[in-house]
Amino acid sequence: MKKSNDILLPEFERLIQNGHTVEFTPQGVSMRPTIEGGRDSVLLQMCKTPKVGHIVLAKIDEQYVLHRIVKIRGQQIILQGDGNLKGQEVCSRNDIIGKVIRIKGDGGKQKRLTKGKVWRHLPAFIKCIALKIYRKKLQWEEKYHHEYED
Repeated sequence: MKKSNDILLPEFERLIQNGHTVEFTPQGVSMRPTIEGGRDSVLLQMCKTPKVGHIVLAKIDEQYVLHRIVKIRGQQIILQGDGNLKGQEVCSRNDIIGKVIRIKGDGGKQKRLTKGKVWRHLPAFIKCIALKIYRKKLQWEEKYHHEYED
């Protein structure tokens, strides 16, 4: 039985604050190509010292976001999804619930956890092209995967 992340995330927050690790499958496409929502799973643990490049779960205005830290200014932390060409969220260190320590892709294969340094510094038009190519690749995989299953 699948449960909504809106129901589970408050419980995950409690578990992480009590020192546990939590694994779940995030939804959405804002972290493409690093995390494919609805398919990949992430393992989170408490984040004592957030750093630029960490992927974190934060609670901002009663909404949970799983995005990468792109800047830190004192207590202010700026987040942005890898798949977002514009738009950033601002939170405080206290809003960060946990950081991603592992990403598992399709079939449980562990994905490389990077700081996204190269991706973060690419011009927006290059990211746009790369994301279009990535989406086409996913469509192609889905189309031909189903044909081979039949």
